[in-house]
Amino acid sequence: MLSLKPTPSLKNTFAFWFIYFVILCPINASAQIIQSYDVVIYGGTSAGVSAAIQCSRMGKKVILIEPTNRMGGLTTGGLGKTDIGNKQAIGGVSREFYQNIKTYYLKPENWIWEKREDYKGVGYNTFDEDAMWAFEPSVALKVFLEMVKNESNIHIVYNQRLNRKSGIKKEKQVIKSIQMETGQIYQGKMFMDCTYEGDLMAASGVSYTVGRESNSQYGESLNGVQANNFNLTLQKKLSRNGIHHNFIEGVSPYLVKGNPKSGLLPFVSAEKPGVDGQADHKIQAYCYRMTLTNLPENRIPFKKPVGYKELEYELLFRNYEAAKGDIRNMYDYGDPLVPWINSPMPNRKTDINNQKGFSTDFIGQNYRYPEASYDERLKIAALHKKYQEGLMWTLSYHPRIPKQVRDVVSEWGTCKDEFVTDGGWTDQLYIREARRMVSDYVMTQRNCEAMDVAQDVIGLGAYQMDSHPIQRYVDVNGFVKNEGNVEAHVDAPFPISYKSIIPKKSEITNLFIPVCLSSSHIAYGSIRMEPVFMVLGQSAAIAASIAIDKNIQAQEVSYPELRAALIKNYQILK
Repeated sequence: MLSLKPTPSLKNTFAFWFIYFVILCPINASAQIIQSYDVVIYGGTSAGVSAAIQCSRMGKKVILIEPTNRMGGLTTGGLGKTDIGNKQAIGGVSREFYQNIKTYYLKPENWIWEKREDYKGVGYNTFDEDAMWAFEPSVALKVFLEMVKNESNIHIVYNQRLNRKSGIKKEKQVIKSIQMETGQIYQGKMFMDCTYEGDLMAASGVSYTVGRESNSQYGESLNGVQANNFNLTLQKKLSRNGIHHNFIEGVSPYLVKGNPKSGLLPFVSAEKPGVDGQADHKIQAYCYRMTLTNLPENRIPFKKPVGYKELEYELLFRNYEAAKGDIRNMYDYGDPLVPWINSPMPNRKTDINNQKGFSTDFIGQNYRYPEASYDERLKIAALHKKYQEGLMWTLSYHPRIPKQVRDVVSEWGTCKDEFVTDGGWTDQLYIREARRMVSDYVMTQRNCEAMDVAQDVIGLGAYQMDSHPIQRYVDVNGFVKNEGNVEAHVDAPFPISYKSIIPKKSEITNLFIPVCLSSSHIAYGSIRMEPVFMVLGQSAAIAASIAIDKNIQAQEVSYPELRAALIKNYQILK
């Protein structure tokens, strides 16, 4: 940095003060450049991208701030097999994105590793629909970038993280500006938190919660601790809980089989799971949605990670070793050999999700993540990646894994043409839930089952009420069990309330939160789907634009006016 020390001869001269104020001062202030926009969006997830596009189309100057170097969140980060529930519930910019995906794959030149007619994506392989719902992460990124490129009012910045300690400037209930760790300041009329973590929401003083509510809090049946194989919805319909994501009977959790005094194996909690329906602050497991291929020309074989510890996979070994007879008969659902859901995507690639007792879900190792510092989050993410890299190497090559399993898994690997900066591994951790706002309207299981119906609908949820395992514990028989999994069917699409994406008026009046919205744990398990986040991001952008045009608070937006604008922009509301 330029410096100038005044001399006696120079100190009182016009030249000195001219140099000082005109040259030095701007340089010293360069770290705090202030930029002003109509709408400031923090978080370039699919919701953030959708919101930015809609703001631009409504003539608003918008900035999209992404804390990492890649936009699109999970949609471009590996979740290529879209969880929807009901495709007809998806409209607006969200459906436009999936239509653009189809347009891309209609071009023969984009089928590099296989012919289009050979693609067999179960439930997603038809080109008779107007949209396509399975895709490569790199293609999703291309489509998003092209959609943004076609808008004239969007400015995007990458690698800008919010100063969570002191970066929010407010006047009463109005956010005036936010500051990044770099010192950069962004002013706006309206703000939007589209992160999976809810960092802007939390730093702004908005009420939120982390973890599971008790069933009694909102009159639910599938919230709180769920240490059971099956449960019932409020409508007395079956919920498949631990039955689909657990160990077979008889797997010992102790260092020495059957000996509690020997201590517990890694990642098994010494705590009791709690009483069914009881609240806690634990959250469902995270993982990485891997993009894999079995095509040798494009495959990167799984490697043993640095610091690999065999003991961390002892429960996996024991689960196979406890099988009675043929291991293909261990489970009566899913893949007979491998603890995964293997969903085909175009070009000989696949989207991998978890299944069974020991899987890609790193159970119980993410509890600190929502409130953690940036550095601690990076450490938690690194531990998740190391665990998952070790899991895939173990399933592929470890001699204690049955040969039938090794033969299947070792055919796969990460892709040379996806996420090329890290050996084919995505950097996007699957943050299934973190913070959730508590506003004037909390979406609950009652909404999912149509027992309560929001009247100010801004989009529809349609996926099953879904929670992944939350803790791994020792049951009363001395065997290892997973707790927290819930899988309960939703009969029909249900309305999501406008009030669930805006804070209480007494807290903030110019902030929208379409991702970490106001919802109970179990209702969020249905709502937390990428197409729905896009829908809610667009709806938030429409409401924000109306509020700017009317010079009113987010809570003062007329719902009839908002509804008309939503319909005009092709949102599906019933």
